[in-house]
Amino acid sequence: MSHPHAEIRDWLFGEFSSRLATVFETMTGERPAIRWESVPAGEAGLRWRQSFSGVAGDAWIAAPTPDWTAAGGHVLHAAGIESGDAASLKSAYLETIGQALSGLAQTMGGRLHREVRCASGEEAEGPASDASWAFLRLTLGEAAATLAAGFDAELLDAFAAPSAATPESQADGDSPARKSKTFDLLLEVELPVSISFGRAQVPLKNVLKLTTGSIIELNRSITEPVEVIVNNCVIARGEVVVVDGNFGVRIEQVISRAERLRTLN
Repeated sequence: MSHPHAEIRDWLFGEFSSRLATVFETMTGERPAIRWESVPAGEAGLRWRQSFSGVAGDAWIAAPTPDWTAAGGHVLHAAGIESGDAASLKSAYLETIGQALSGLAQTMGGRLHREVRCASGEEAEGPASDASWAFLRLTLGEAAATLAAGFDAELLDAFAAPSAATPESQADGDSPARKSKTFDLLLEVELPVSISFGRAQVPLKNVLKLTTGSIIELNRSITEPVEVIVNNCVIARGEVVVVDGNFGVRIEQVISRAERLRTLN
């Protein structure tokens, strides 16, 4: 019997697969092929349970030891580390999974029209009995790995509620900007767009010591989204992607007008 929220389940699986592929592409320079198929939960060497703030229910990521080891090793190899111990492999794997889940949380927030973020996460012995599962089969260069992703029924229910639907007043054709008779006059105005990975304050004496290979630590974690800045105002946040060999940013959150005013330099 098919799950009553099959469409939502498939959407979550598809979004997580896309986010996971993007994280691998960002970290290794190569986007893996990922395909998924719905399956019951099976045995796994490492299960990760992820809860969220802003929505009820958990996500589960599970993988046998050879598979999460292969995924972690692929990331370390791209960083120039040919061999790593079990702790390093596990850390690299969980970092990749964590970034993908963080991106998924932002996508869920966009659909629910409220902020959703990753909350506490932990290794778990077993999943909820009512979770819907799918296999994710990744091709990582010459290696391969199979993960399993699961979503609690409570999480699926959150997206089935009427409040999760897009309000008609937010449709593109009903936006106040589109109804303005003078707005079209501004559409051809070119504005400078820049991306901020983070900031740092460095004493002048340290600036004078900078040489090739020096590292400046920024005030933003690798898991946090970058800021999209237009005319010195932060208007959105997103994740770094690679498009035809060039860096790009996939928009994940358009910030409110009040928050934009607070970010003005």
